[in-house]
Amino acid sequence: MGVSIFDQLIGRGFVHSVTNADGVRSALDHPLAFYVGFDPTAPSLHTGHLIPLALVGHLGRAGHHPVLLAGGGTGMVGDPTGRASTREMLGTENVSANTQSISRQVERMLKRLGADAVVVDNATWLGEIRYLDFLREIGRFFSVNELLASETYRARLESGQGLNFVEINYRLLQAYDFLHLFRKYQCVVQIGGSDQWSNILAGVDLIRRIEGVEAFGLVTPLLTTSAGTKMGKTADGTIWLDPELTSPFDFYQYWLNVEDGSIEQVLALLTSISMDEVRELASQQGSHLRSVKDRLAHEVTMMVHGREAADAARQSSHTLFGDGDGSVDAAPQTYVAAAEVVDGLSVVDLLITTGLASSRGSARRLITQGGAYVNDRRVDNANAILGLDDFGDGKLLLRSGKKRYHLVQIRTDN
Repeated sequence: MGVSIFDQLIGRGFVHSVTNADGVRSALDHPLAFYVGFDPTAPSLHTGHLIPLALVGHLGRAGHHPVLLAGGGTGMVGDPTGRASTREMLGTENVSANTQSISRQVERMLKRLGADAVVVDNATWLGEIRYLDFLREIGRFFSVNELLASETYRARLESGQGLNFVEINYRLLQAYDFLHLFRKYQCVVQIGGSDQWSNILAGVDLIRRIEGVEAFGLVTPLLTTSAGTKMGKTADGTIWLDPELTSPFDFYQYWLNVEDGSIEQVLALLTSISMDEVRELASQQGSHLRSVKDRLAHEVTMMVHGREAADAARQSSHTLFGDGDGSVDAAPQTYVAAAEVVDGLSVVDLLITTGLASSRGSARRLITQGGAYVNDRRVDNANAILGLDDFGDGKLLLRSGKKRYHLVQIRTDN
């Protein structure tokens, strides 16, 4: 008899906490429905969401039935978990647009992961709740003392920041989501990041109290560096899964430069490579690690952006860093009008436009410190002006430091 899917998940590091390990192991021996939710706090998911999504892929390929929830309803309230102060409420139009964007994003990713999922928006049922009915049917099962004893709410109260009534209701709404999905799709497991543990427990308890059935909760670890900080944050900001917010090239580069000590964890959690091979790859030393990281970056980029984008990012990376010949077209790109080029483009302005510098002052410092390059030539004059001669084949390659590239192209359309 083979290793159960639950024990495989433990071996890969997916299981941070679980409500009933034996119960989940037994439940996963047969096809079941489970769900994971994402609130639309931004128009895109980010690297912090990759572990639950990868877990969905493993369970989906094992024959289970994922339900992906885009929280258009709970997003109107805002999750206070991990927040030192009240989350700023998004406008209705922003929440709706973000919900639609995230729904499309997870649908594309799950197809690549081989998981056939149902994608739902909790606004469709939370928006129909009658307040008095909700208080009588759901609210009565929640103890205020227990709510305020949880880490999220207790920390806020002890900090003196306080809580508002809307934030306290968030846990009730997420618990109701689990109950609703149990009733409609027979979801018996909720998955989430470890910071969602208390919210998931509330749903498990609500189903037990109302339906008399045991449901389960499973939370995954957070991706962290050796220093304990969350992965996916850089000096330039968050690493998003939307290619318009973080290009596939920059996404690839992020994983290519992951620290050595994180290789095994990332390969185990974010790829489907067998654990025997994961351990073999992670054991490599010295110059061999470069090829291991290259494979890691390609696998994760392929999961998020597809094979074609991952191949292009790899090719551009190899070309830019001297490991091969080919196109650099997968590098982040900015288009400029031909008229602007004819008039002359300031290097300082171009560094700001492409995001390689945050201000004129930082752009000038970059140049004076020898860190700015145009077509691999160091820029030594902060007042330099670029013209048509600098755009071979209508393209110019701008670089900040050793690893940050941007391709500037002349726009050919009118």
